[in-house]
Amino acid sequence: MKAKDVMTSPVASLEPDATVLQAVHMMLQKRISGLPVIDKDGRLVGIVTEGDFLRRSETGTEQRRSRWLELLVGAGRLADEYTRAHGRKVKEVMTRDPTTASEDTPLGEIVDLMERHQIKRIPIVRGDHVVGIVSRANLLHALASASQQAALPTQSDETIRTLLLTEFGKQRWAQTALMYVNPIVRNGVLDLWGTITDERERQALIVAAQNVPGVKELRDHLVLIDPIFGTVISESQKNRNLADTRKGRP
Repeated sequence: MKAKDVMTSPVASLEPDATVLQAVHMMLQKRISGLPVIDKDGRLVGIVTEGDFLRRSETGTEQRRSRWLELLVGAGRLADEYTRAHGRKVKEVMTRDPTTASEDTPLGEIVDLMERHQIKRIPIVRGDHVVGIVSRANLLHALASASQQAALPTQSDETIRTLLLTEFGKQRWAQTALMYVNPIVRNGVLDLWGTITDERERQALIVAAQNVPGVKELRDHLVLIDPIFGTVISESQKNRNLADTRKGRP
């Protein structure tokens, strides 16, 4: 899927000379957490979000530091923080030069941008003009739609097992599992037999199995073994160890 398949369009926006109060009212009214800032020529010049209003003089939340920290921070940054805490217009508090993407940007790249820049929304532009916006909510909507449309095809037991082993072979964490885990499929019921050395492997193996088309039921028979001493750690033993730890026993 691409940005154009999930983006919100048209986009609610503000002009740079709009007031902070107007921005807040628009966010509350439309139940959104961020707004592109667009000049009179229709060009994107910034973005204003809830995060830009966390440190405000009106609420007494502006940044406060000790005198020696202020010396380390420098006058320029202190001046910028003052402007953002006391500014009355959107252009004084907005984030300039926001990260953008095009309509044909794959969703995978959109998510990479969000994670890399630690942002929750990305304006979608055509040239200099905003044509949409992709937020985390849009990604959730896409996930919900994809999940509803996914059918559960009928597969032969042999095909199910082959698909699962192929998936194991693609994952670096599962290379050991190929030697010690044996999936058995009968009438669409998948039994996971074998041993693991890390409890986190169990959940990953289960997730991989659940995502194989045609699996009707999954049964976990995996045994956890201590990789150092080679001892078997049963589920009951794990629970006893956890209980002893909580009681302060060695």
